[in-house]
Amino acid sequence: MASEQLSHPLLDKILKNFRSVALLLLAVLMAWLAFFQIGPEEVGVIVRFGKYKRTVEPGLNYKIPFAEAVYKVPVERQQKMEFGFRTSASGVRTEYTRSGTMDESLMLTGDLNLADVEWVVQYRIDNPYNYLFKVRNPEITLRDISEAAMRQIVGDRTVNEVLTVGRAEIGSRLEELVQELCRDYSLGIKVEQVVLQDVNPPELVKAAFNAVNEAQQEKETLINQAKAEYNKVIPKAAGQAKETIQMAEGYATERVNEAQGDVARFNALYSEYIKAQEVTKRRIYLETMEEVIPKLGQKIITDQKGGNILPLLQMQLTQQKQSSNGQ
Repeated sequence: MASEQLSHPLLDKILKNFRSVALLLLAVLMAWLAFFQIGPEEVGVIVRFGKYKRTVEPGLNYKIPFAEAVYKVPVERQQKMEFGFRTSASGVRTEYTRSGTMDESLMLTGDLNLADVEWVVQYRIDNPYNYLFKVRNPEITLRDISEAAMRQIVGDRTVNEVLTVGRAEIGSRLEELVQELCRDYSLGIKVEQVVLQDVNPPELVKAAFNAVNEAQQEKETLINQAKAEYNKVIPKAAGQAKETIQMAEGYATERVNEAQGDVARFNALYSEYIKAQEVTKRRIYLETMEEVIPKLGQKIITDQKGGNILPLLQMQLTQQKQSSNGQ
């Protein structure tokens, strides 16, 4: 009887300690379920019994256990979606594979040719509520939108445009069209960039396409060379023609000025001749002989009958010597 009385206080103490431990564990469990951490690139979307309640920012946050659930959405992280290839291993030497991607990359152009197009869509989640609740499987929807938009754009262009000059335009147009469709579907996604990775003809006709491209490039090269030669020769010829014209004009001006000067001298001389004919004729004769005689070689002076001959050899030698000393 005494042992039974002693056992009741011990049992009560054990039960009391068990309840305390149970309450403590329950409190720890509730705290564990109630508090959660949101990363720096994320936001937390909290729903209560499946209905959207609020959005919380990065850091330590609180929710009602068992009644509320949280979805962590990486809104600051840029994500990418690959088409026509997949990254099999990333690192210093990134490895890619094309296994199972032919259906999404092989496209029909506007001139009924085929092109193998590879591209990357880089995007970011800008509206967590729309991303989670407006569309089921938003990433699959984004992939379908991107592929459909690319097929539409490629289908409006020739194969030459797709392979060569139209690649930049295709990338920019694809970005605009995908962003417009994302906005219409309320995906909550913002397209940051579209990169046209590579565009090639199908493997079966790749050699023929490369030959055509090489011929076109050679044609463009020859045309550019011809234009360069044209731009070099034509300005040079035009410059030479202009120079010849200017020289002719200068020569014509010079001749006209000389002729006008000769006329002025003749008129002046004629005026003097009218005033004193004999004196003027004598002066003209002497000036002419003064100009002509130094140009002669052997100089001999005779009278009208040729009787008296006066050689001027000594005078000629003296003039030559004076000319030599002067030089």
